[in-house]
Amino acid sequence: MAVTESLAEEAHGPAGAVHEGILRRQSARESSARTYARALPIVPVRARGLTIEGADGRRYLDCLSGAGTLALGHNHPVVLEAVRQVLDSGAPLSVLDLATPVKDAFITELFQTLPPDLAGRARVQFCGPAGTDAVEAALKLVRAATGRTGVLAFTGAYHGMTAGALAVSGGAPEVQVARLPYPQDYRCPFGVGGPHGAELAARWTESLLDDPKSGVPLPAGMILEPVQGEGGVLPAPDDWLRRMRRVTADRSIPLIADEIQTGVGRTGAFWAVDHSGITPDVMVLSKAVGGSLPLAVIVYRDDLDLWRPGAHAGTFRGNQLAMAAGTATLAFVRENGLAERAGRLGARMTERLRADLGGLACVGEVRGRGLMIGVEMVRPEPDGPDGEGPAARVPEAAAGGWSAGRGAGVRRPGEGSAGQGPDAASPLGAWSAGPVPGAARTAGGPDPHGTPPGPAPAPRPAAPELARAVQRECLRRGLIVELGGRHSCVVRLLPPLTISDEQAAAVVDRLTDAVGAVAREDGTRGPHAARGHDPAPL
Repeated sequence: MAVTESLAEEAHGPAGAVHEGILRRQSARESSARTYARALPIVPVRARGLTIEGADGRRYLDCLSGAGTLALGHNHPVVLEAVRQVLDSGAPLSVLDLATPVKDAFITELFQTLPPDLAGRARVQFCGPAGTDAVEAALKLVRAATGRTGVLAFTGAYHGMTAGALAVSGGAPEVQVARLPYPQDYRCPFGVGGPHGAELAARWTESLLDDPKSGVPLPAGMILEPVQGEGGVLPAPDDWLRRMRRVTADRSIPLIADEIQTGVGRTGAFWAVDHSGITPDVMVLSKAVGGSLPLAVIVYRDDLDLWRPGAHAGTFRGNQLAMAAGTATLAFVRENGLAERAGRLGARMTERLRADLGGLACVGEVRGRGLMIGVEMVRPEPDGPDGEGPAARVPEAAAGGWSAGRGAGVRRPGEGSAGQGPDAASPLGAWSAGPVPGAARTAGGPDPHGTPPGPAPAPRPAAPELARAVQRECLRRGLIVELGGRHSCVVRLLPPLTISDEQAAAVVDRLTDAVGAVAREDGTRGPHAARGHDPAPL
């Protein structure tokens, strides 16, 4: 029977038959490289805001958001209107790199949002439609500008799927770049976490660059994510980011900030680098910048603009619908303060999850920044022989001072701290923010007398099977979540910035219930049970 006839026949049957038929054909015809479809066997047919409706009639709260692409959620009215205006105008839809009113409006709006020290002297390069192509362009740019070839990148990084982007990602199959430690608390590579762990990571970087026998010549650039997303939702400490800005500026190394997933308000500031007040030399932008449609650009200092014509090109870099959708999205986020709201709401969601899940032995840490939130699933036993984890076996390192003065490329952050403190007027304002046994640990830095901290408690072994079980339980409860991190053991939330307070409460309730169900099944409830909740009304 022809495929079209089969579809027509199923369309007159139960919704479940259409759903199962489409999934069956996808499995038979699509590549084995497909990813999300394996863990999320749904067939979306309608969507609005946070909600997706499947072909089987079920409704889901979508906290995947196209891997962070949908800053305003599905089919936001301002995005749809911007697209309709272009379609109704008769304008060409794809124009290579020609100038158009739509492109001019996009660049104007984009420059309004950039760090001020960059906006005043910025150049923009439109790339192919995927973020990985923008990463490739950024690497080519700094190599052409410096005449050098090497690149500094970080463990746990994810920058895309093309050869150059993979080479600077944490899962690179070959060593083509110098790999640096990315600071984190729960699995600190130095076993201490906190400010002291970040200090050691910074010292490692400086030593590598200044030691003539390190084997690492002066590189063409350094690329980093202000929050590692696929790496497990790891926010970089602001002081460490300022230190990396000084390290690179003092050595004439261009700093590339990969804001593909963190940009357009997600972390509580319009760009994640805004939290630390640094100005990178190059910013790599995609995902939300296209307003849900394919668009990727790099923005960089004008003195780096040494490319020859055609040095980086792409057939689909003139997508007018994406530019119009992107302009509408950037303006809506900026004019409605959605970045600041994402910071406040994300902080309350994170604290609520810590309160509800912190006592479970299968939860290692709840962390995040703004509306990038991660729950790391672990095994209760320590990792290592004789009950000693890797962190417990790391000797203490010398304490170091931490200077946070202004250096080249560092600008003063804005007044206040986005993403901190509940909004008393919000229904979520009463969420618990107190200390919780077993919640995200805080490893301190040196005490006032200069004594370095001892090793932090050993992190528990990663439990990717529990993370997959949580993802399945979430789906049963009508919640779509992503997995990431080392060993894919981190359950990730990336809701749209337009999520309501009531929807946020429902997301937390359903995730808490899912983790609690997995803990009960696995027998790893720990000293405190996860609180059960009925999903809040939408």
